[in-house]
Amino acid sequence: MEFQREFMTATTNRFGSPSTAAPAAAIDFTIKDILKTLPKECFQKDRRKAWSSVLLSVVAAAVGYAAIAVAPWFLLPFAWFFTGTALTGWFVIAHDCGHRSFAKRRWVNDWVGHLMMLPLLYPFHCWRLLHDFHHVHTNELSVDNAWQPWTISEFDNTPSVLANSYKWLRGRLWWMASIAHWAGLHFDLNNFSAKNRGKARVSIVAVLLFAAVLFPTLILTVGVWGVVKFWLFPWLVYHFWMSTFTLVHHTDLGIPFRPTAEWNAAEAQLAGTVHCTYPRWVEILCHDINVHIPHHISVAVPSYRLRQAHRSLLGQWGDHMQMRRFSWSLMKEIVDYCHLHDAETNYTSFKAARR
Repeated sequence: MEFQREFMTATTNRFGSPSTAAPAAAIDFTIKDILKTLPKECFQKDRRKAWSSVLLSVVAAAVGYAAIAVAPWFLLPFAWFFTGTALTGWFVIAHDCGHRSFAKRRWVNDWVGHLMMLPLLYPFHCWRLLHDFHHVHTNELSVDNAWQPWTISEFDNTPSVLANSYKWLRGRLWWMASIAHWAGLHFDLNNFSAKNRGKARVSIVAVLLFAAVLFPTLILTVGVWGVVKFWLFPWLVYHFWMSTFTLVHHTDLGIPFRPTAEWNAAEAQLAGTVHCTYPRWVEILCHDINVHIPHHISVAVPSYRLRQAHRSLLGQWGDHMQMRRFSWSLMKEIVDYCHLHDAETNYTSFKAARR
């Protein structure tokens, strides 16, 4: 069983009483039909807006690190949380680069993508290639590599150590799941085809060289506590947001994971993707990544066009769209119930599965 099948699983449906998954035939249109309704402006790259987003993220991170440097101990958690959120914006810019929606020239996308991911120790090409697979197979049971749920039989037949790890990362330790995903998938060249292995190797080497410079420099200048203070805690906040965003994007009691024979691209991308509203400062620092449905309709929509595309989709396809607002009660519902795949109710909890 592959690492992503072991640790990265997440999907859910509408909270409340479990509902029966709607048949795929309920969606009688295609992705092309949806794309035809989006204004052409939604796909236009704007150099000023793209580089303004970079400037915003760089300035926000600089403000955050300055706050960490001068804040008294009791204010450090706030400085860490702000800085980690700003660094999540760095990832979102690299995310645009990975989808080639940041710049027209591929080499610009590659360079900016690498530079924005290096402080996060994320190998750009490795992430890009695996993430593209997720977009092609969104919510396809036993195929999608982004946090899909195990089946009950898989969970029952998995060695206890792995099953317990899955149980924790699918439950109250969901905020650490992104770390398992990062470490378990992106540094293994066996996860990439022969033609892409060279690019993956370049990104891995870039990350290792960056780390070989970063950590000794921090230790020599600010000590081990400086590594924890300036890098580790903001990095953990970044992974908190990555785990939360990724989990919520495709997890709701009304969203099924379909086996390949029943899978429908339009259902998965339009009705199987969640739009979630977060506090405005989070939306700004993270460049509207949670206006997520347009991104799954077309990865060519730049982050600064997502809201325009979302408004258009609401007007045409709103009856099929899943809308949520972030809250701790929302997260509690997800991590307390949306554990294992169930063909009839989409999800069942570990406790219900034992019964």
